[in-house]
Amino acid sequence: MIDDFADPEFFPGKLKMMEKKRPQNFLLTGMSDLSGWKPEWRDEVFAKIRENPQHQFLFLTKRPDLLDFDTDLENAWFGVTVTRKAELWRIDALRKNVRAKHYHVTFEPLFDDPGTVDLSGINWIVVGTMTGVQSRKVHTEPEWTWSLTDQAHAL
Repeated sequence: MIDDFADPEFFPGKLKMMEKKRPQNFLLTGMSDLSGWKPEWRDEVFAKIRENPQHQFLFLTKRPDLLDFDTDLENAWFGVTVTRKAELWRIDALRKNVRAKHYHVTFEPLFDDPGTVDLSGINWIVVGTMTGVQSRKVHTEPEWTWSLTDQAHAL
C-alpha cells in the first residue's frame, strides 16, 4: 500500500515484467514523472532495459528542467507532455537535458493552439483532447491538431 502518492516509491520486483519474450511497449511513467525518480532507480531500470532489447520503453516528464543525463539506449523513448503554448519550453529542455536517441512529445490534452512548434529531433508526436468526465469542459480545435500533424510531416 502506498502511504503518500507525493512521495515516489520504487518497486524493483516489477522489473520482472520486462523479461517477457514477446515484444511489447512499456510506459514506465504512467503513474509517475521521470523527474521524480532517484538516479539509482533510473540506473537500475536502464540496466533492465538494456537486457531486454525486444521491447520499447516510453518515459514522460512535465519537468525536463530537473533532468540531466545521457543515454545510448536504442529502445527507450523520452518525452514531454505539452498541453498549451506556454509549455513549449519543455521540448527544448528535453533535448538539452536528456541526451538520448529517441524523443517524443505528447500534446494531450491540448488546451490551446500551440502555434509553430520546433519539432526538430522529435521522432514521434501524440495529439489528443481531454477524455473522461472532463471532456465536455475542454475543447481541442481540430485546426490545432491538423497544424501539429502538418508540422510533424514537414520534417
